[in-house]
Amino acid sequence: MSRKTAEHMTWHLNCCNENEKFFHPACGEAWKHFDSTHPEFASELRNVRLGLCTDGFTPFGHSTSPYSCWPIFVSVYNLPPTMCMKQEFVFLSLIIQGPQSPGKNIDVMLRPLIDDLK
Repeated sequence: MSRKTAEHMTWHLNCCNENEKFFHPACGEAWKHFDSTHPEFASELRNVRLGLCTDGFTPFGHSTSPYSCWPIFVSVYNLPPTMCMKQEFVFLSLIIQGPQSPGKNIDVMLRPLIDDLK
């Protein structure tokens, strides 16, 4: 990580104004709940908060042989909105593929990634 990017990693500490609309996950109730549940993690400014993003698709359209592909992206939520969704801060971490969508079993397929991120 460059020094310039590292300066933005604590941006989320002072980004939210109670009078403004929600514009970043740091302003949401889930972020605040996580901070109150895990005060040791929240107190260390250098800890990185990540988000998992996915959306499945059928790469071959509606062909006779069904197939499903689910890319899993990891994004860095410490960064400001102008940076956190840029290509250099969103990482393709996993691809779940198979004859059908993972459905309710997606947590089983995500377990190795979650374990690696701990």
